[in-house]
Amino acid sequence: MSDELCFLPAVDLVRRIRARELSPVEVVDAYLARITARNFELNAYVTRLDDQARAAARQAEQALERGADVGPLHGVPVAIKDLFDPIAGVRNTFGCKVFVDFVPEENAIYVQRLLDAGAILLGKTNTPEFGHKGVTDNLLFGPTPTPFDRTRNAGGSSGGSAAAVADGLAALAQGSDAGGSIRIPAAHCGVVGFKASFGRVAAAYRPDGFLSTPFLHAGPLTRTVGDAALMASVMCGPHERDPLSLPDDGIDWAGATSANVQGLRVAYSCDLGDFPVDSRVRALVDAAVADLGSAGLTIDPIELDLGSTHDELTEMWMREMAVLYGATAANLAAVGIDLVGEHRDALCPDFLALLERGANIGAVEAKGDDVLRTRVFDALQDVFATHDLLITATVGVPPFPNRDDGLTVGPSEVDGRPVDPLLGWCLTHPFNFSGHPAISVPAGLTPEGLPVGLQIVGRRHADFSVLAVAAELERVRPWIQDLPGWV
Repeated sequence: MSDELCFLPAVDLVRRIRARELSPVEVVDAYLARITARNFELNAYVTRLDDQARAAARQAEQALERGADVGPLHGVPVAIKDLFDPIAGVRNTFGCKVFVDFVPEENAIYVQRLLDAGAILLGKTNTPEFGHKGVTDNLLFGPTPTPFDRTRNAGGSSGGSAAAVADGLAALAQGSDAGGSIRIPAAHCGVVGFKASFGRVAAAYRPDGFLSTPFLHAGPLTRTVGDAALMASVMCGPHERDPLSLPDDGIDWAGATSANVQGLRVAYSCDLGDFPVDSRVRALVDAAVADLGSAGLTIDPIELDLGSTHDELTEMWMREMAVLYGATAANLAAVGIDLVGEHRDALCPDFLALLERGANIGAVEAKGDDVLRTRVFDALQDVFATHDLLITATVGVPPFPNRDDGLTVGPSEVDGRPVDPLLGWCLTHPFNFSGHPAISVPAGLTPEGLPVGLQIVGRRHADFSVLAVAAELERVRPWIQDLPGWV
């Protein structure tokens, strides 16, 4: 029964806990037992909170016994990424040797919201150093594999969270996404990864409150679309300390998963016009889109031009991330942590290169990239002038092998074309440039049994439609039974 508990949808856990059919203590004990049995191979968690989780479970049980009002995630075990997602009093390493002993004093806004909703935190999950690539591996903890093949990478940078959910080591997990870091590991672990519209999930970054423009999003990694909607309903909402957060416009998050989608018009471009895609990925995404067409959606294959080539867009993402990291390094240097000087030998060479590059990009050059971003935005707005949604592949390749030196990267070639191994094999970052909502859901398994993701993108602020179509695909093409540990 314990393994069965670890694969119950969170919406069912919530219902059964409230009905006193399940005890929060029983649920947490089941998850902790499974983590003990499997995390040594999966390397999803880098910091465990067993004692705190058990204490929180007892408190959750006592609240039910008292008949207290409880939150929408009462008693649900959740994993938190070990990046810009602090839990007060808990080690937060950023996947970096330099911060192996760093302990923040405050919770991230969305972490506090999860706690206020009754979630029980199980621990922090693995990530590459400062989330700088679409792969989960670092010099501190090593790689996190996909549960579908323990020799291949979970994707990143939220790979620890995605792998934990996929293997039944968390009911829900939080990820963050600056270029696909929720959606990439969702694709490589056979789960759901939702990046809501930019500004939906408030984040009070400091010392730079405007740091996140436009890249940084936090969001859910889950096994079902219903669970993603549930978690989003808790995480989303404005905050007075986030100058870029959106007002609450009353989205019916749960209602989206049962909405009627017949008649919606969907633009389909598997490769975004110019992104290389492996033939195995293309075949599965084509088949999934055909199933959506059979379910009553109008599917229109389109020729898409984002205003720049794939190589130019990938290079722009690298430049903009270099600027962000350069600013981060400067902020750390101001408090006495010199990453590019005293600590340079502790850093992954790829990350160090980004730090140094960012320090040498001038303000005018950096601002020039906003012109290219505007072209991407306008091209997508042209699509959404005639279509409700856009569907693409999430990642151009199935999961690839891990290295044993902490320096795993993606492929340098896809479908015969050279790509940047840090992120050039992904189709996710254009929607970080633009801020549109996007979700990755499983499209199926390759002949080798490796998961492939399909990406659904919506109009600005049309998160409801994105979840609705994702839920429809889940109905016509269910995926939960494909998870290796599913019982």
